[in-house]
Amino acid sequence: MIGARVVWDQRFTAYDFGEGHPMHPSRLALTHRLLEELEVLDDHALQPAEPATREDLLTVHTPELVERVIRLSEHPEEADGSFGIGTEDTPAFRGMHEATALAVGGTLAACRSVWEGEGQHAVNVAGGLHHAMPDRASGFCVYNDVGVGIRWLLDHGAERVAYVDLDVHHGDGVERIFWDDPRVVTISLHETGSTLFPGTGFPGDTGGPGARDTAVNVALPPGTGDAGWLRAFYAVVPPLLRAVRPEVLVTQHGCDAHFADPLAHLALSIDGMHAAYRAVHDLAHELTGGRWVALGGGGYELIDVVPRAWAHLTAIALHRTVPLTAPVPEGWREYVNRVYGRVAPVHMGDLGGHEIRYGSWEEGYDPDDPVDAAIMATRRAVFPGWGLDPWWG
Repeated sequence: MIGARVVWDQRFTAYDFGEGHPMHPSRLALTHRLLEELEVLDDHALQPAEPATREDLLTVHTPELVERVIRLSEHPEEADGSFGIGTEDTPAFRGMHEATALAVGGTLAACRSVWEGEGQHAVNVAGGLHHAMPDRASGFCVYNDVGVGIRWLLDHGAERVAYVDLDVHHGDGVERIFWDDPRVVTISLHETGSTLFPGTGFPGDTGGPGARDTAVNVALPPGTGDAGWLRAFYAVVPPLLRAVRPEVLVTQHGCDAHFADPLAHLALSIDGMHAAYRAVHDLAHELTGGRWVALGGGGYELIDVVPRAWAHLTAIALHRTVPLTAPVPEGWREYVNRVYGRVAPVHMGDLGGHEIRYGSWEEGYDPDDPVDAAIMATRRAVFPGWGLDPWWG
């Protein structure tokens, strides 16, 4: 069995809301080019994608939404904001249905390969469209590939799936789709909805009446950096996953929590995100026999952040970890300068190899610290339901 599959199709770059939109498809193309320059990809690991079918989409979306997207794909000038399409965030564009269905198909391919044993891990950086709701598009997301992928896993025998969302924005669409499904646990670590779109994802939001304590939200204050973010991650994610004991781990790795991202207010480095990638990988091996589907998501600093972050994610999934102190390949830097007129980063990390110290939760917490208060709010809300002590786990 191949250790990991990397889903890639050049047509992913057709998911394009137009010039000036933050979610520019160059972030995908630049990531793939960087992976090639780093020489971590090979033909055996690459997996093609096919568009999701209408039947696939209808497993989580309403027929009315799908029909509207199909119509606007041919006639984008008719978009009026209904079904969430035609807004500033999610404008209509020609071929929108085909482009989005391909992103969904990439996540379906990743889920199939992991569940059917073709590879332990699978990566689709074109996925992670976590804001799309069953009946409307939202926040740059037309269809919800994560929801369709998890639904496929459930329909093919998975009895417990854990979803961990590390995007700076709350994973509201995925949470909503599985709000009342006790087979799916959603954990979202994000900037508080008090200061950032979509304005949801508070600790008291813990799941529907049939699935109590299966929605887990860690709402962090603006300005949270590596130390606080990793402290929150380790205080919530590993103990809960160990209690849940999922059969498959699906993760979303929007890299818009980075300090250089223009749309949010957290302050992570590439190095902090890299630590979480490694932790998620290790948890998959510990808990799911390695069954791990890793997806992209947000991230709007197209040169300095997204390609490096997702290159690290992919390399970790391939068991070909790239050191944070490694130089960014000169060929990639020259390409960026020639095509984009930008000076690219020199190294694959931000911190020059310096260790991030975040402190173990088990050593105690400070109730007056805003990050610790956020962590404790989440632990109090859901830990007892899993038989865990909110103070010590």
